[in-house]
Amino acid sequence: MVKVGISLMRAQELTGGDFSGVLELAQLCDSMGVDEVLMSDHVAISKTGYISKGHFPYAIDFPGWYEPMSVLSAVAAVTKKVKLSTNVMVATLRPSILLAKQIATLDVISNGRVDISFGVGWQKEEFDAANIPFEGRYRHVEEQIKVCRTLWGGAPASFEGERVKFKDFYSLPLPVQGANIPISLGVLGTPHNIARMGRVADGWFPSPLNGTEIAAGVQALKKAFVENGRDPEKAIIRTAVKMGTPGSMTIDQQFEGVDTLINAGATTVVGLPLVTCKTKADWKPYIERVLRLKK
Repeated sequence: MVKVGISLMRAQELTGGDFSGVLELAQLCDSMGVDEVLMSDHVAISKTGYISKGHFPYAIDFPGWYEPMSVLSAVAAVTKKVKLSTNVMVATLRPSILLAKQIATLDVISNGRVDISFGVGWQKEEFDAANIPFEGRYRHVEEQIKVCRTLWGGAPASFEGERVKFKDFYSLPLPVQGANIPISLGVLGTPHNIARMGRVADGWFPSPLNGTEIAAGVQALKKAFVENGRDPEKAIIRTAVKMGTPGSMTIDQQFEGVDTLINAGATTVVGLPLVTCKTKADWKPYIERVLRLKK
């Protein structure tokens, strides 16, 4: 059965800018049976470095960039079943041991509901401002996943990597899911990235692709899982419905072609209410439309 998610981005705009809208939408998703809710991420956006592409149609001053771990902690406190994810978190902008601690804490707060997605970032200025190397970030995200799993697996923990080294560390609390918190990567489906996901990640969350591109990536990823002695049927393949500027599409327009993505191998489809919903009264029918994908 296909799982479904809902992005919480922009929900506050439909409650007069009040953050309560994010929690209200999350609670509605939880009560209606949505599988996961997601938060997007940018620590900061450089005016000189910002590039708006067709798949990223938000203005630079778009007021939706809450810090995702903080938001998901608040969501965890007001929900019971829905899983907590990101679309996607720029993991490489965060110190690895802090990243592990944040996710472990969220997993404890939510009683084991974390299913996270990491990205590597595309905006060099964001890394420069944080005094973090932009080059080598793909290798680094792989190392970060290893660091997280090491710290989540028990204490004391030791690690020797390219950027991260520690010995006999205690990082508590340990997550409810232990070292097995699912981690997907939101990266391009290049051979290097597919191989990387086959080694250390649980799934793939690419930018919106067509059915042919998804199918090719799924086939390659499953092969990489097999090559690493892992069950290819357990690979998580997230994809999203069509993106667009706020209020720019009808639901039918936004969901056009989604069956092709599912047939290509998507295991989770993420809805983006910000594209179609103009008032919070639109949330419920939108969620109902998303839930129809669960066949």
